[in-house]
Amino acid sequence: MMQHNQIINDVQLILREAQHTAYQSINRAMVQAYWLVGKRIVEDVQQGEAKAGYGKGLLKKLSEELGKEFGKGFSVDNLEKMRLFYLQYSIQQTVSVKLEDESISETLSRKLQIPEFKLSWSHYQMLIRIENKGERAFYEIEAIQNNWSLRELKRQFDSALYMRLALSTDKKGQLSLANEGQIIETAKDSVKDPYILEFLQLPENYRYT
Repeated sequence: MMQHNQIINDVQLILREAQHTAYQSINRAMVQAYWLVGKRIVEDVQQGEAKAGYGKGLLKKLSEELGKEFGKGFSVDNLEKMRLFYLQYSIQQTVSVKLEDESISETLSRKLQIPEFKLSWSHYQMLIRIENKGERAFYEIEAIQNNWSLRELKRQFDSALYMRLALSTDKKGQLSLANEGQIIETAKDSVKDPYILEFLQLPENYRYT
């Protein structure tokens, strides 16, 4: 019986790690793709005359065409988030890595560099709403280092952790308190992320939404 339990534990560990790796791979591809979409939109709008009107018309047209093939994840509002995402996470502000898939580079007619994103699209949608660059970077770093779920990130932001640390002389103590009650998502929970399901064009199902 003891031997059986060890085998079961080992196999469970292997599968959990594989699930986590798969989730990370999907998430990285999705976030990088949205950053590239934002980059392309910004580049095109910058070249257009009457930028404000041109940009609004571009997003509407782009949303209509992308929606036909890729679904509702490319609404005008979501495209605007991708545009803002690129603007706030430009190469100059983040660590860059080369695209691994050369075919993508060829399709875009040149080799591109994109930031190495380590959080989910849900995390970044919240982070781009933080206007202060220092505060935004702080929450991103903390979320990565402490493996914060989106819920935990929101909790820390709502508790004004950044401002409390800025005013506190006991910064280590504040961080220790902030980490209590931390919620760590499993790969199984993470793949239920509606943005992951949407990106993979999987149908919504009440059993996992």
